[in-house]
Amino acid sequence: MDPVELFHQVAATVPAYRAFLAENNVDPAKVTTFQDFERLPMTTKDSYTLRHPLPDLCRNGEIGDMIAVSSGSTGKPSFWPRSAPDERVITARFEEVFRDSFAAREQRTLAVVCFALGTWVGGLFTVNCCRHLAERGYPITVVAPGSDRREIARVLPELAPYFDQVVLLGYPPFLKNVIDTEDLPWAAWNIKLVTAGEVFSEEWRTLVAERAGIADPVRGIASLYGTADAGVLGNETALSVEIRRFLSARPGTARELFGESRLPTLVQYDPEVRFFEEHEGTLLFSGDNGIPLIRYHIADQGGVLPYERLLDLVRRHGFEPAAPGPERPFVYVFGRSHFTVSYYGANVFPENIAVGLEQPAVAGSVTGKFVMEVVEDARRDRQLTVTVELMPGEKPSDETAQVVGASILAQLLRLNSEFAAYVPPAQQMPFIRLRQAGDPEYFPPGAKHRYTR
Repeated sequence: MDPVELFHQVAATVPAYRAFLAENNVDPAKVTTFQDFERLPMTTKDSYTLRHPLPDLCRNGEIGDMIAVSSGSTGKPSFWPRSAPDERVITARFEEVFRDSFAAREQRTLAVVCFALGTWVGGLFTVNCCRHLAERGYPITVVAPGSDRREIARVLPELAPYFDQVVLLGYPPFLKNVIDTEDLPWAAWNIKLVTAGEVFSEEWRTLVAERAGIADPVRGIASLYGTADAGVLGNETALSVEIRRFLSARPGTARELFGESRLPTLVQYDPEVRFFEEHEGTLLFSGDNGIPLIRYHIADQGGVLPYERLLDLVRRHGFEPAAPGPERPFVYVFGRSHFTVSYYGANVFPENIAVGLEQPAVAGSVTGKFVMEVVEDARRDRQLTVTVELMPGEKPSDETAQVVGASILAQLLRLNSEFAAYVPPAQQMPFIRLRQAGDPEYFPPGAKHRYTR
C-alpha cells in the first residue's frame, strides 16, 4: 500500500476527512512524500469518528450495505459501516489461516461461529468471511450458534460427524470454557480454533490443544488481530506461532525484543492493504474500510517488526523455524494498558496471572478466568488479590487456594522482573479468593470477561 496515494483518495472522497484536514490547516496538495504523510495529524475516535455524522465518514458520503456495532471501553456504542468488498479484503486473513494452517482446501470443514451474533461486530462479520471462503471454492459449511452454549452443544453432535474437521471461532476464554465443560467427543472431530479479542499465553495454547485433542498446537489454533474500526488487521501464521512459542520459553529474549515482561500477540499483516506505524509504543494504522482511516490511533500497545529483523534475531539465538511462512512484516500487540494493575510500582499484567493458572498442578481445578485487583485492608495496607473461577463441581478450599497462589507467584517472579525487583518479598504472595463456576459477582455468564478491577 502506498500510504500517500491512499491519503489522497480519502481526502478526495470522504467529507469528514476533508473537514478534519481543514480544521488542522492541512493542504492535501502539499502532501507528496512519505515524510509529509508522517507529519499528518493522527485521527482518533474522539478527534475524528465521533465528531462527524456517520455518512460523512464514508466514501462519497454513502453508508455501506451493512453496519456493525461496538460498545468500546466506555459502553457507548459506535457504528461501523462496511460493504461486501471490504469483507472480501479481510477474508484473505481468514483464508490464510484456513488454507495454510488448517488445510481446508482439501477437507470438508464445519465452521462454527461462537462470537456473539446480532449487531455486534464479531459474529456476523465472521459468518460473512467464512461464506466468502465457500464462494472461493473451499468446502466450508457455516453454522452460527453464537455465544449460546446450549445451542453449540446441540448442533455439534448432529453436524460434526459429516465433516473432516470442525473449526470453532470465538473469544479464547469462551472457547476454553465450552471445551472444558461440555461433555462432547472433541478428539473425534478433528477440532481447530480461531480466536480473537484477547492475548493468550503459549501455555494456554498447549493446554487447550490437549483438552480438545488438537495434535499440533502450532497449526491447530490461530489468533486474529482485529478491531471494530477496521476488521481483521493481521493473523497468526505457523511461522509467527513457532517464533512466539520459542520466545515464551525465553522471557529475557522476549523482553529484549518487545520491551515488556509479558508476551504479546504476534501476527503477520499484508502491507498491500494495511499500513502500520508506531507512535510512543502504540500502533497507528491506515487502511481503506467502510470508514476509511488515515493514521488512526487505536491505543493498542505494540509495535512493528520487519520480517528479516525478527528472523535474524531468533536465528542469532539458535532458533530456525520449521514452518515456512509468508515473507511479510510482523505486528505485535499487547492490548490496552488500562487492563494492568500497579502494585508497589510494578505493572502486573493479566497475561502473567494467566500463565500461573495454566500450569499442570492447577489447570485441572480452574477455568482460567480470574479478576485481579489491588485491595486495601482496614490497616490501609495494599494486597494483590486474585479472584479465581473454579471448574464446575469444584469447591473452594484453603489447599487449592495455596496451590493456586504458589503457581501464580512462581510465574510472576519468572516473567515479570519489575514485580520481582519492586515488590517486597513479604508482600509478593497474592491473596487468592476462589469462587464457584458462574459466580454472579465476578464470573457472570457471557462471552467476554474483564480481568481487572
